[in-house]
Amino acid sequence: MADRPGRTGEYGELLALAVDVAAGAADLIRERRRGVVEVSGTKSSPTDIVTEVDKAAERLIFDRLTTARPGDGFVGEEGASATASSGVEWIVDPIDGTVNFVYGIPAFAVSIAAAVDGESVAGVVLDVVSGERFTATRGGGAFCTGTRGGGASNDATRLELPVSGSPKPLSQRLVGTGFSYVPEVKARQVVAVSAMMREVRDLRRIGSAALDLCFVAAGRFDAYVEEGLNPWDVAAGGLVATEAGAILESAPGVGGKQCFWCAPAEGFAEFSALVRASGFLASPE
Repeated sequence: MADRPGRTGEYGELLALAVDVAAGAADLIRERRRGVVEVSGTKSSPTDIVTEVDKAAERLIFDRLTTARPGDGFVGEEGASATASSGVEWIVDPIDGTVNFVYGIPAFAVSIAAAVDGESVAGVVLDVVSGERFTATRGGGAFCTGTRGGGASNDATRLELPVSGSPKPLSQRLVGTGFSYVPEVKARQVVAVSAMMREVRDLRRIGSAALDLCFVAAGRFDAYVEEGLNPWDVAAGGLVATEAGAILESAPGVGGKQCFWCAPAEGFAEFSALVRASGFLASPE
């Protein structure tokens, strides 16, 4: 257990490795996006697709992380796995926003998190197109590096919430959301989204949960809610959001899958109540 991280400085070492590996994966994804992108299969439904680029990026991430730290565990969206003997487990989504990637919509990211005892301690979400990089370590804060217009930068901005004074009224909040690829779940989500839409400024559906959570951290969204996320969807982005001062909670959703919602600590209670009142969550028995 000598390699088991337990202090913020050691979390920084894990983050440095994650950032380096994410950059390599992003390079591969950008290069492969120049050619024809072939859909190689589906997952939860016929519209939940996976490409050969997803698989190639996950192989690169798996190889580099397990070579650098051979005792660590690994959980990847596309199926790569390893059992941990070090106490550290990597939770990876090689392309969060695969449908955007296939269609050429510039909103997809590499998401890599290191977890200890089931809790994320270091994470990076790298926007492949813009080059913007969101990072966090447990207890060490959240940061954004790069520019939304593209290009790399070593200038990091610390992300802290709330970004402006007192919390906004619900009627002035911009909320990020997403939908399941399972039709039966999506049908119930649409009802809840419609109810919430009447109470907030507007909703946005970006198509990448990792970026949605980072947008809460950056103050671009005032809140976020979505049912049906997996560990690799929230492991890195959720850490970025909470280290910036947001609260992330989850409970069984109306569609039968876990529902997550996130908002700045100031004003979280009001948004949480709206999530429940809108019908996102399963009724208690």
